[in-house]
Amino acid sequence: MVDAALTETRALRPELPGWARQVLVVFRKDLAIEAATGEVTVTSGFFALLVVVLASLSFFGGPVSARNVAAGTVWLSVAFAAVLSLGKAWQRERDEAALDGLLVSPLSRSAIFAGKALSVWTFLLAVLAVVLPLSLLFFSIEAATMGPLLVIAAVATPGVAASGTLFGSMTVRTGARDLLLAVVLFPLLAPTLLAAVAATRELFGGVPLSELGDYLKLMAVFDLVFVAGGLSMFGTLVER
Repeated sequence: MVDAALTETRALRPELPGWARQVLVVFRKDLAIEAATGEVTVTSGFFALLVVVLASLSFFGGPVSARNVAAGTVWLSVAFAAVLSLGKAWQRERDEAALDGLLVSPLSRSAIFAGKALSVWTFLLAVLAVVLPLSLLFFSIEAATMGPLLVIAAVATPGVAASGTLFGSMTVRTGARDLLLAVVLFPLLAPTLLAAVAATRELFGGVPLSELGDYLKLMAVFDLVFVAGGLSMFGTLVER
């Protein structure tokens, strides 16, 4: 009799989806909101584009200097766009206590972090899809560098998204959250951004991607550190 009652209870209780499905739930939720509003990608994309245009008009001094300026311009625009994207993305969770709704749901804390980080990474890739080709155009850089540049971007941006998501969760309930996020985030992103700038500068200077392995390994190490730290620490930090 008891076994029959337990079996009936389990049948009535819906099963919690696996961890990967939980990540996709959060990810699809963010993408659905962004598809309806477009506020994150449009705002940060226009801001990043403005940085590229102003830098190209202000600092373009010929092919040699243009390569060095372009490398810094690309990653400065990405860094500022990342902070803007994170501020907008976490503002959604703050409005109408949406974050509290996520936290009381049966979703695991690590899955919430992974889904949020994946959506932020997607937003950054959308910004890069606009910034990279226009940077090559405005600074008169060979279009053949686009492929290797995409590889550098693919290695550099996961750490940016993971660290931004982690520390964005810490500042979401504070009044000066955008300022505090920038103050905390930029020093942490400095190694990744410096490695990305150096690799991009070498690439624009004619160095093949095969010789940039040290920069890629350094960025990959920081990716692993930030992703692992976020998965393990998010649950503790978001509830404080």
